[in-house]
Amino acid sequence: MEIYQERRDHVLIVAPVGRVDTTTAPHLEQAVGAALDAGERRIVVDLEGVSYISSVGLRLLLVAAKRMRERQGVLVLCTLGDAVRQVLDLAGFLPLFTIEQTRDLAVARCASGA
Repeated sequence: MEIYQERRDHVLIVAPVGRVDTTTAPHLEQAVGAALDAGERRIVVDLEGVSYISSVGLRLLLVAAKRMRERQGVLVLCTLGDAVRQVLDLAGFLPLFTIEQTRDLAVARCASGA
């Protein structure tokens, strides 16, 4: 898995590409965790390039969202493919996240602090 990062409008965008499973999830967890440890308060996780997410991947997203809420920050997921959306839906996690259809909408939501 590769993880791309960029900053736009004071928002950190983290964009993993590949599968988020037991083998690769620690890399994404490290990237998001390092951002949180550095004090980031606005993060978009762009899942467009993710073809599969396991329960380990779901857990890391939940932990990141919880840490962000504790800091009164904003974490937004975006561009979920059908497979990723289905896993989130089946696990009952869709209502637990702020989700936008596009990266631009996610960045705008984060930048506004909503």
